[in-house]
Order: sequence, then C-alpha cells, then structure tokens
Amino acid sequence: MSRVPNRPVTKGIRQVRLSHTLRATQVAFDDPNLVSSAGLVPIMALAEAAGLRDLADERLSVPSDKGANPGLKVASLVAGMVAGADSIDDMALLRHGGMGRVFTNAYAPSTLGSFLRAFTFGHVRQLDAVAARFLAGLAGRAPLLPIPAVPSRTVADWAVLDVDDTVVEVHGYAKQGAGFGYNRVRGLNALIATLATTTSAPVIVAQRLRKGATSSPRGAARLVADAARTAKRLLPAGVPVLLRADSAFYGRPTVGAALTGGAQVSVTVRLDPRVKAAIASIPADAWTRIDYPHPVWDEASRAWISRAEVAETRFTAFSSKKKAEQVNGRLVVRRIPDLNPAKKTAGQDALFDTWRFHAFFTTTDPDVFDTITADKVHRGHAVIEQVHADLKASALAHLPSGVFTANAAWLVCAVIAFNLTRAAATLTGDDLAKATSATVRRKLVAVPARIAHSARRVTLHLPIRWPWQSAWARLFNNATGPPAPVPA
Repeated sequence: MSRVPNRPVTKGIRQVRLSHTLRATQVAFDDPNLVSSAGLVPIMALAEAAGLRDLADERLSVPSDKGANPGLKVASLVAGMVAGADSIDDMALLRHGGMGRVFTNAYAPSTLGSFLRAFTFGHVRQLDAVAARFLAGLAGRAPLLPIPAVPSRTVADWAVLDVDDTVVEVHGYAKQGAGFGYNRVRGLNALIATLATTTSAPVIVAQRLRKGATSSPRGAARLVADAARTAKRLLPAGVPVLLRADSAFYGRPTVGAALTGGAQVSVTVRLDPRVKAAIASIPADAWTRIDYPHPVWDEASRAWISRAEVAETRFTAFSSKKKAEQVNGRLVVRRIPDLNPAKKTAGQDALFDTWRFHAFFTTTDPDVFDTITADKVHRGHAVIEQVHADLKASALAHLPSGVFTANAAWLVCAVIAFNLTRAAATLTGDDLAKATSATVRRKLVAVPARIAHSARRVTLHLPIRWPWQSAWARLFNNATGPPAPVPA
C-alpha cells in the first residue's frame, strides 16, 4: 500500500495539519498550573460583586448538612453551567489543574447533587428570590437593559415582557412529574418570562418548572406577577412595559396579573365565533397592506409569504365574565392569502376560506402603537423561542435529577447562569452583547491559561493572538478593575 503524501491535495488552499506525526507526539496529564476556563475568573468576580453568594446565604434555608454553605454551592453550580456543564457530573469542570488556585471551595459533583435533592418547593421559591435580586445586582453593574435617556413617547421607550413555555425532553421513567407535553414529547415543562428593550437582548426575569403534561396557562398569572415586580426593579421609574404572549395565555388571570402589575398586554387570541364576528365587521377599505422586508415561511401553506394586510377594531375581552373583569382594548388582525383554500362557501365563511387570519388583543395606546406598529411589535414575541433554544443548548440540555424539586432548582441556577453570561457579554462591548451563551462561552469563557505565582500575585498567562483578546480584556477590566502589568 502506498503512503499518502503529507501535503495538501488541493492547490491554492492551505490546510490545517499536525506539525508532528502521532508517533512523535506524547500526552501527559501532569500540569497543576493549567486551567481550561480562564474566563470564569472575571465572570465569577462579576457574580460576587452582584451579590450571588451573599444573597444565597441570606435567603436559602435548605436543612441539614446538605444545605450548609448554600452561597458557595449555588456559586459552584452557576460557575459550572457558565463553563458548559449540563449535568451534575459535569461540575467536575471546576476541579482540574490550577482551578483550586483561582477558586476556593469548588464542591464535588456528588455534594452538589445532594444539595439539590434536599430542596423543597419552598426552597425553590427562595432561590427564585435570589435569582431576581441577583439580576437587579447585575443590572446595576452592566448595561443589560438600556433605555433612551430622553423620553420620546415612542415604542423605543418601552420594555417588552415575553411569556412562553417549552418542554424539556427527559428519558427514562425515574423523573418525577415527567409526561407528554403539548408537542407530544415526554419531558418537564419550563415556563419562562423574559424582559428586553428595543436595543437589548432579553434577560430572564421569572421561571417555573412544571410537570410535563401541564396546560400552558397553569401558574402563569403568578409568574407574570413575579416578572412584573422584577421588571420594576430593573427599569427606571416610568418606563412602560408590554406583556406579549400567545393564545395559550389569553385568559383573565394572566391578563389581569399583567394589568395589575402595571403592564399593558398584547396577547394572541383564538379564532372563536366571537372573534370571527369581530373580524367580519371590519370594513373592506380598513385593511392596510404591509410588505415584509424578508419573506416569512408559513407552515400552514408551506410557502414563503411576502405580503399581508392589517386592520383593527375595538374589542372587549372576557365579555362573558362580570363587568369588573372585562377588559377594553383593540383587536389587531393580520391576514394573508390562503394558498390552500378550502371549498368555497357562501356568506361570512367565504371570508375565512379566502384569507387566513392572525388576531391579537392589545390594550396599548393607538397613538403610540398604531395598527402596523402594534402588529410588528407583537410578531417579535418569537424572540423568546431563541431563549428557549439557548437554554437547551446550555445548562438545560438535561434535567439531571430524578427528584422534581431538584430539577426545579437546577432550572433556576440555569437562569442565573444565563443572565450572568449575558451581563458579562455586555461588558465587552456591542459585538457580543446579543450573542448566544454558546458563543460567549467559546470566545470568553473557554480560554486556556497557565497560572504563575509571584509573591502574593497570581498571573494568568493566556494564549498569544487569542482572536477575542480585546473583548476578554474589557470584561476583565470592567469586572475586576485594571489587571496588574505582567513582568517582562
């Protein structure tokens, strides 16, 4: 057999190849001064400054020796998740090489697992309070939710609160609460609320883990109330908030919780007979054509849609309830041509054979949110799906315990890690401010370093020509203060 030549085959293309053959390469796991995630140093310094450990020590009351030192254990869980851990065993990421020289009390995975399994529902709620207050601490140290300095009474002044749930798939039959959710996937249901401004990426302001077979609106009213309170902590006084949600959350409890919390609503409605009658009453000349700057894929018609029409009409939500529970607002309707029309029928039904409709109820001021603007803002609700995907590509790839409350606490820690990663990214500048957790982890966290001691000073020697050196240095400077100069 002839030997393959050790040179590129394709002319004009430089290929990456080993500088030595494998027979001339040796491997030894013997360096006590190396760390694989040097980015944890400034990020966990930011977490310390924002009060993560102190808040957990103050508010968590997990019993027995398993609950001892809760602040250090929560910090260990969050640090592992920031570094890419998505299971209890992965927490060993914190216990290699020179990590013990830059971090103290990184707990063993078995200890952290026992800590989580000792949680009850009440302890999970205590951890919820820690997450909310920690996010407020982060917002005071990083530009998480920028708001225009001069009020302009436009959409740019608003903050948007999105609520949606997702099913986290699990395997095996030992998971408490696991069941088949709305997407026919066996798992547990995570209800998430995010907050964002027109110029920022979303942060998570409330979370709740529920059994897999639950209905979407179950417990949503309480979560929306929690999210509205957290939004008030994070935003300057007077900043208006808009709640966006899909039709699963169109109900008096959820809408009422948002209005009570000081937010306006923009919630998709189901096309029941009353809504259809309201749509049919819209005059034919009231529809305004809008063109999408980029075609939108429509699943129902299996086609790209590049145009639509919008209109609105006055509408009273929950009219079947007591007058005090009714809510007055607007029904904003978007319609697109039905490319797969059903058999044509006479009368009002013909309208719904020719067009397909998407309607949502909103209480916003028409002077600020005109019909086209309200529709455009409402369609932005899809952004929360990206947050779900980010979590599932990070710490929420698994729910590692068989105990439901342990998984609920794991979800809260995953949210804390998500918000901490987002805050760290914003401290580096605009390039990473809206990046996913995986991108931030690759560019800022997973940086190898060699630790060197000189007297009482610790120096991290990072790779020369690291592509994101400037962003890493800005994070370090903003999180810990200017680094000491490295001796020549």
